[in-house]
Amino acid sequence: MRKLRHCLLFLVSTAVFLPSTIYAQASDLEALVDSIAADHVGNTLAGLSVGVARGDEILLKKSYGFANLEWQVPMPMDAVHEVGSVTKQFTAVAALQLYGQEKLDLNADISEYLPDFDTQGRRIPVRRLLDHTSGIKGFTEVPEFREISTRNLPRSDLLPIIEQYPFEFEPGEALIYNNSAYFLMGLIIEAVSGSSFEDYVEENIFPLAGMSNSSYCSNSELVEQKAQGYQYTAGGLTLARYHDHTWPYSAGSLCSTLSDLVAWNQALHHGEVLSPTLYEMLITPVPLNDGTPLRYAMGLSHYTHNTGRIIEHGGGIDGFLSHSRYYPDDDVTVIVLQNTGAPPGPAAIADQIGEQLFGNRGVPAAQSFSGDLSRFTGTYRGPARGTELTATVMSDSGELKLTIRAGTNTGATQTLAYLGGNTFSQGNTRYTFELAESEDGVSMLRMDGVGSHYVLVDLDD
Repeated sequence: MRKLRHCLLFLVSTAVFLPSTIYAQASDLEALVDSIAADHVGNTLAGLSVGVARGDEILLKKSYGFANLEWQVPMPMDAVHEVGSVTKQFTAVAALQLYGQEKLDLNADISEYLPDFDTQGRRIPVRRLLDHTSGIKGFTEVPEFREISTRNLPRSDLLPIIEQYPFEFEPGEALIYNNSAYFLMGLIIEAVSGSSFEDYVEENIFPLAGMSNSSYCSNSELVEQKAQGYQYTAGGLTLARYHDHTWPYSAGSLCSTLSDLVAWNQALHHGEVLSPTLYEMLITPVPLNDGTPLRYAMGLSHYTHNTGRIIEHGGGIDGFLSHSRYYPDDDVTVIVLQNTGAPPGPAAIADQIGEQLFGNRGVPAAQSFSGDLSRFTGTYRGPARGTELTATVMSDSGELKLTIRAGTNTGATQTLAYLGGNTFSQGNTRYTFELAESEDGVSMLRMDGVGSHYVLVDLDD
């Protein structure tokens, strides 16, 4: 083990060479990513791959570390990674293609396509599967799934597990990230296309972007240059837990490479995959039933980050983390892939790259609050992904402070910045208070975390 750790200190990298017109910026970017890799590869990470492009020009494409630690195989430039929930945008594109062909009605109740699925008396528009607002319980958050996650069983075996749980909210009233919804979306795509989800994506989507090294992940096929997945523990790096790809399915079972994902972003956002109308549907969040805006569209978040307007999605699956980001105002793509479930995380690396390129240009200016902060104080509670959240809001020395407890875990107290109206923020998360108009009314706290929109009720009312 000591010898392995010594070997991990060796940094293996490959890079592409760049035209002199963009060399200076690319050189600074490379120095940043080299520094990040030096800090983490061989420590928390087995390997790392990063790609950055502006338009059709590659600013950086580089890999570090190892695709396989046991055999000390250096990470190839285009090692195949499991990309987890980055899959969801491909599922959404498939749904929109079928909608454009008038084979699928996004406003129809899902029962029209899945008549045997128990909706517990609710009407769920198909589009509500694509933005996590259906209210259906997520299967990856229930204990029964752990028992079948490593077994190759009929996909239909998962449906009774989902159906036994009550809805977490009424369809269209909140947003809780939900793999069950995308699993059901895959079944709908199969029902209306007459093709397996695997074949549909490989035949109708990958070719549009020239993604020749991408596929539905397999537990049995030999895949050239596929990276091994690892997990970081207190004792060091270990092999990732096994999972059967029957289950991530249309929510997270695609495999791809750095170059293929860069090409995908270029093709998708340059109009080569969907018509302009369908593309706008893909990237435009639909408000909740009461008109409350969201920042999650269809398999993609679309919002103003501190580095600028971005369209993005991350992915996490045993042994792999991924992030795909696009800056539409700058035509810049950022792809980060790790073959380790560990810090720093691809989104954090993408943030550093964005800050290097654009600075902090998207941060809303905090405002001073001159009213009575005690109006917002209280204890708010409601459902979240896999748990129940309790938010304790306090007023202290002219500042509004918040402490979140998720289940039995309590986070650090945060100071909120005032954005105007009844809205405050901390990082990318927005907190909007809806105060009761009467003593008999109930106050609510809307917690918008981009990929979530939790509705918490004031327990003190």
